[in-house]
Amino acid sequence: MTLKHWALVGGAVACLNSFAALAAPWIEPGDPRARFAAQKLADRGHMDRGVTSWPLMWSAVKNGAKASAKADGQAVGLAEAYLRFEMDEQAHPGFRGELGVTGQSDIPAITGFESNSLSKAGTSINLQWQGDVWAMGLNPTYAHEPDDDKKFRLDGSYLAATAKNWVLGAGAINRWWGPGWQSSLILSSNARPMPSVWLNRADTHAPETPWLNWLGPWDFTLLAGQYESNRAVPDAKLIGMRFTFRPIDGLDIGLSRAIMFGGEGRPEGASTIWNALIGKDNGQLEENDPGNQIASIDVRYGFAIGQQSMGLYAQMMGEDEAGAFPARKSWLLGADWTSQWLSGDQQWFVEYTNTLADDFLGNAMPNISYDHSRYNTGYRYYGRNMATGFDGDAEALTLGAYQFLGDGSNVSAKVSYAELNKDGDARVVASDKDVFYTVPSSAQKVAIIDLGLGTRALSGWLDVHVQATDKKIEFVSGEKDQWSVGARWTYRF
Repeated sequence: MTLKHWALVGGAVACLNSFAALAAPWIEPGDPRARFAAQKLADRGHMDRGVTSWPLMWSAVKNGAKASAKADGQAVGLAEAYLRFEMDEQAHPGFRGELGVTGQSDIPAITGFESNSLSKAGTSINLQWQGDVWAMGLNPTYAHEPDDDKKFRLDGSYLAATAKNWVLGAGAINRWWGPGWQSSLILSSNARPMPSVWLNRADTHAPETPWLNWLGPWDFTLLAGQYESNRAVPDAKLIGMRFTFRPIDGLDIGLSRAIMFGGEGRPEGASTIWNALIGKDNGQLEENDPGNQIASIDVRYGFAIGQQSMGLYAQMMGEDEAGAFPARKSWLLGADWTSQWLSGDQQWFVEYTNTLADDFLGNAMPNISYDHSRYNTGYRYYGRNMATGFDGDAEALTLGAYQFLGDGSNVSAKVSYAELNKDGDARVVASDKDVFYTVPSSAQKVAIIDLGLGTRALSGWLDVHVQATDKKIEFVSGEKDQWSVGARWTYRF
């Protein structure tokens, strides 16, 4: 590593002392720089852990690191410095706090991996405490003019404990399952996080048993939550499962499943859960059908190219089951790569999403993806899709880029062209008049541009974002403005 590059790394670390994102025992989705850093280290063979399930545990980042990164400092110096500083500051016992203030002209309709404030203005105080076994976060938030009329929120709050290599937690934290930068076909942070209890591994190291060692580093997450009361089937339940493994360096494979069941007037006993787990639904039990299920398979292969890295990825989601495999499929295909110009790092990606069932490889079957004949509000929480922001029956292409400067600042730009609700029929039942259902009401073609800037300001950190569309998008609850301009300022204490 050259003296100039070391100077940049030192500058980045010094700057990070003022604005590093507040962390729990994990890195939540919403920080593209942390994702870029972890992904580049993994792609170049310096971190032997999967990078397609978020939150990403700090213990996995720490224990998966390899000393060989020091010899590759020119390529990964800034990335390693960012994660190392974050880990030193955040992944240790103690108390931390953060004050956040947000304001924007309108709530963006379509979101990606970046953190999102789902209200026009708000104030939050995020308090975190970690011990050797227990960790907790309390994040009371006042939301002004939210899309769901819930002005007081505890999103981001949790209580978790570690036993051996397992973490048991309860709370409402954001998740992102899959390799996409713009979309996940099964679970993302597009909607507010659902309160749930969960279980996952702390460190995702490979099995020590010789006959399972071929799996490589693996992770398993199990969660159980409950939907809101004011929907077509009030108080429906959700079980989510994700299993990932890394059989060879650079290859991440993920298997995910989401089961919506129960709720008012629907069976939700042990036999119902069992029938759902073994896939005995899709009308097989008529009125006692256990519920609505979706499942996904995703693959990402990352590798080094010279001083840089590249990844190819795909995700397939099925709304139904045929022969023990997902059927009525949606697809996501993408590639991401890095570069180093202008005294900084860049992350690029191009991503194609098609959520019109069987449209990509077969005969299109509209009004299936994220919808259901009994759970008429669909796979949505407080009006927003829990997977991709494009919702069902959509086709979209996104090109995105992030610039991470040596002084810690960052710039982002994304351009998407999308065909929303391609068949023109909105199947969702909007049960709550106080909730804005971000579900396109008709067939629409739209161009979307997202711009972002992050920098130090007033002893804290300022994020500025702009989203613009070439026309107003029509949703079942009304129109969104063509422009959304906003900012969030945070101060750590």
